[in-house]
Amino acid sequence: MTLLLPSIALLTGLALLVWSADQFVDGASATAIHFSMPPLLVGMVIVGFGTSAPEMVVSTLAASQGNPALALGNAWGSNIVNTAFILGVTALVSPILVRSVILRKELPILMGVMALAGFLVWDSAISRVDAWVLLIVFFGLMGWSIWEGMRGKNDALGKETEASLSAKPMPLPKALVALGIGLAVLVGSSQLLVWGAVTIAQSLGVSDLVIGLTVLAVGTSLPELASCVAAARKGEHDIALGNVLGSNLFNTLAVVGLAGAISPMALEPEVLTRDWPVMAGLTVLLFVFGWGFRGRQGRINRVEASILLSAYVAYTAWLLVTTAQTI
Repeated sequence: MTLLLPSIALLTGLALLVWSADQFVDGASATAIHFSMPPLLVGMVIVGFGTSAPEMVVSTLAASQGNPALALGNAWGSNIVNTAFILGVTALVSPILVRSVILRKELPILMGVMALAGFLVWDSAISRVDAWVLLIVFFGLMGWSIWEGMRGKNDALGKETEASLSAKPMPLPKALVALGIGLAVLVGSSQLLVWGAVTIAQSLGVSDLVIGLTVLAVGTSLPELASCVAAARKGEHDIALGNVLGSNLFNTLAVVGLAGAISPMALEPEVLTRDWPVMAGLTVLLFVFGWGFRGRQGRINRVEASILLSAYVAYTAWLLVTTAQTI
């Protein structure tokens, strides 16, 4: 019975989080279009921020309440879920072709960001200096994204975003209401989610890091799963990949940076020996699949999707086995 209420809070928080994130992204995207923001910029910045809003709110609350490991596990775990599970499932539904020039530019940038994250945590800690380095790089990339979004009018990602937004137009008053309600419920559901996750972790003797890497990571990544599968089924491959790339950049830089600035954290040894290598390795795989070499167009076909999903299953099994041995 001691776990009943936290479990209900966790499940309710997850359900409300998924719903509110969808409302927030739709409202923010429609509002931006009403104010004449270029569709490519909406796809790169607004949607990228919106799909990472659950991770950002959950991790900020966790750090402010003295659970920074939960914040890091949520951010890095979401990256692993995004790359291996979500892209794997999406590409099984419909193989992903990488047509956007800008997304091909983002792939090596994401590789560099993962290397930076590994360098900063090599001393088994994230200090406020480390956090601010991440945030400064994040704002620099946002500046680059805005510049690219303003000038790349013929990019495939912009065309797909424009077509997607045109298919479900939303009046400005309705967009503002969806934006406001989505944000409010997002914050409230995140508070519920964090309380339930922390209480369950403490009751079972599981570390905050593991809860963040598993339950919270999957839960806060559900909006990306829904949007990526829907985009792939409509042939909007660049939107599907752009959601994941944008989310991973936001998570690694903004989410971890904000959490570390609020509450510097000492890291468990497994972060360096298990979690960062898996996250970085999956990013390398994504680069190899998505970049395209020797005239081959970048793509993630069903074979490559199976490799990504197998990697996620293996990592999750590894995580559960090592956790069971420490309880």
